Amino acid sequence: MARETNKLSAIKVSKLRSPGRYCDGLGLWLQVADGGTKSWLFRYTRHGRARQMGLGALHTVSLAEARERARQARQIILDGEDPIELRRKQHDEARAETADMMLFKDAVARFLELHNDTWRNDKHKQQWASTLKTYAFPTLGGRPIAAIDGALITEALSSIWQRKPETARRTKQRIERVIQWVKEGKPLPRQSAAKRVRHHAALPVDDIPAFMAELRGKKGISAAALEFTILAAARTGEAIGAKWSEIDLETGVWTVPADRMKGSKEHEVPLSKRAVEILQALPLERGGYLFPGAKARQPLSNMAMLELVRGLRDGLTVHGFRSTFRDWAGDRTNFARDVIEHALAHQLKDKAEAAYRRSSALEKRRRLMEAWANYCCESRHSANVVVPLRA
Repeated sequence: MARETNKLSAIKVSKLRSPGRYCDGLGLWLQVADGGTKSWLFRYTRHGRARQMGLGALHTVSLAEARERARQARQIILDGEDPIELRRKQHDEARAETADMMLFKDAVARFLELHNDTWRNDKHKQQWASTLKTYAFPTLGGRPIAAIDGALITEALSSIWQRKPETARRTKQRIERVIQWVKEGKPLPRQSAAKRVRHHAALPVDDIPAFMAELRGKKGISAAALEFTILAAARTGEAIGAKWSEIDLETGVWTVPADRMKGSKEHEVPLSKRAVEILQALPLERGGYLFPGAKARQPLSNMAMLELVRGLRDGLTVHGFRSTFRDWAGDRTNFARDVIEHALAHQLKDKAEAAYRRSSALEKRRRLMEAWANYCCESRHSANVVVPLRA
């Protein structure tokens, strides 16, 4: 028995008012929305999956036109393709073609606008705009993205390639980045680190002596690691990854290799007398980690110190003690800023200041770290605080 088709008529379609779907046959349906709006749907099954494709609103597509569109969709299915996916592919290709026809100078303007908040500084942003305007726009500015190839880029930069090699290289990279950005669909830039940064909760400077007194009353490798980390103003990863081969107990210096430093530069840490005492009290297995973990040949877990901190002061972080140290050193001492920043292994933006600090100022930092340890241990001499004696 043949399927019933052409169930609807133009007059019936115009008179229908009740919300719902009305079948015309062979997958074509008229959909009446709650507000009375009417549109066409083509419903079909593809690989066992029910699908429906919009064919347009009634005010634009007549009954006869809807039937023809449904027939074309059935033909696509007969040819082994999915009409919805084929339409999406055609739309994507159309969008890509439109993007490729975008003029280079317009693409640069849009790129700079979207990335306005991602530049490291105003100078970097200005360099991007000026180099492209000066060296790329004369040749490429009025050309569509699709028309720009390697030969055109070479032509644009040929006058400065030998005369200003570094400028030419950077301009070439910027041209290629804009072109690739357009071809990738002009994605939004990644959020800058400045917007993602979350400051670690830090203990107030006045509270650190009492906290350290409580910490010294704790036993175990985690407590020793935490106290050492605080006294050294170190990061968690630097401390738990520390090995005996990095420690010189005679000179009281801990040399952290570059591959474990955030700035990828070797860092010497002068150790206070109290920090050396902590190390001397550790097991004498000098071949491995200062603070070994539960697993053989593995360091202490990076969560061990954090859990201990949370048990003593909920809401704090290990990294926050670096902020406490910075506040104490900046507000309570007369040590120079570059000495304090070097103690924290911070990279200075000021080139002159960074050059001055190339001499490690080890002895100045040793006095700073000894003063920090003395402040942290002030509670030992307070009459109002009872400190459990170590065994």
